[in-house]
Amino acid sequence: MDGIDALFNRKDMTFEEAVEYFKNRVPVTASVFYSIAEEYRAFAFTVSGYTKAQILRRFYEEILAALEDGNTFSEFRLNMNDFLESEGYTGLDPLQADNIFRTNVQTAYNVGHYKQMTDPGVMRLRPYWQYDAVNDSHTRPSHLLMDGRVFPADSPVWDTWFPPNGFRCRCTVKTLSKRQVEARGLTVETKPPKDIAPDPHFNTNPAKVPFEPDLKGYPEPLVKAFRRREREQKEG
Repeated sequence: MDGIDALFNRKDMTFEEAVEYFKNRVPVTASVFYSIAEEYRAFAFTVSGYTKAQILRRFYEEILAALEDGNTFSEFRLNMNDFLESEGYTGLDPLQADNIFRTNVQTAYNVGHYKQMTDPGVMRLRPYWQYDAVNDSHTRPSHLLMDGRVFPADSPVWDTWFPPNGFRCRCTVKTLSKRQVEARGLTVETKPPKDIAPDPHFNTNPAKVPFEPDLKGYPEPLVKAFRRREREQKEG
């Protein structure tokens, strides 16, 4: 099993919250995706370079299989390449496949993790969160500047800096108790470092319910998805 398979083929990757998040995303084309407001984009799923609905649907189904069934990166790439080539497309190169797979699965994973971390009982016992970048040669400078920084769990910093904070971002967030913060001599901050920001299009927290957008002119599938999610939240 290669490094990517080892990262994603984990038992905690199949928890219910991650699957629920990804199921709520709606396949749309890239041109539509990038015209959607930042806070509403969490409802959409897209793959640059592909516009046919059946192609996007297959990408969506294969990512969902990774979450629900634990399919690995290698299985994702093999299945997608077989399908793409049967439709007359060139198969995915390793970098492109990794980008699509990692970004979507990691986003769903972090959304589920966020829901677990914000459970009231967990918040009482572990009221601080620490940003954790992988800290290797592939880590982006802005993400590295956030590495190890601690903020209150309810800090607005996490509205912007809850990962993933870019394509193929591997960053995560750890919960900490007050005792751990004190024992490790950590400083609890209230603001992120100045003059740094997440990568473009990754400056919102996908786990948070978006504000009520102006739905005029939005694609009908997204309007329906938004309304359905609204109803589910009210009923739940």
